[in-house]
Amino acid sequence: MNLHLLLARHPSANGCTLGELSLNGKFFCYTLEDVVRPAGQVVAGETAIPAGRYPVTIERSPSFRLLTPRLGGAVASRGILIHPGNGPKDTRGCILVGFAKLPSNIKIYQSQEAFQALMGQLLDATTIDLTIR
Repeated sequence: MNLHLLLARHPSANGCTLGELSLNGKFFCYTLEDVVRPAGQVVAGETAIPAGRYPVTIERSPSFRLLTPRLGGAVASRGILIHPGNGPKDTRGCILVGFAKLPSNIKIYQSQEAFQALMGQLLDATTIDLTIR
């Protein structure tokens, strides 16, 4: 089974970037990333990856000691993962997932539950790609 993820971002505000993650066209959860910065102004571990299309693999993360989705393609060397977390300090340049968000747009919640549910979907896929816009 092929799985297509779409991350639709909102404009960066309050030190982070919120978005919605869809799986094969259906809303799945909220996302939180670092601030989107112009090319040439990247701050390592504090900048969202550029919009685009990326292949995704499932790999064991030494930091989290569990299987996580890892983005490939142009950002493979940056070690970008999709993982649990609640706020900008948890991102480290990666994409966080959660089932709930605060109206103030600076945190997401139910992150562990969203991550586990996402992994349940991804582990059954033969190919996975992520489009960020």
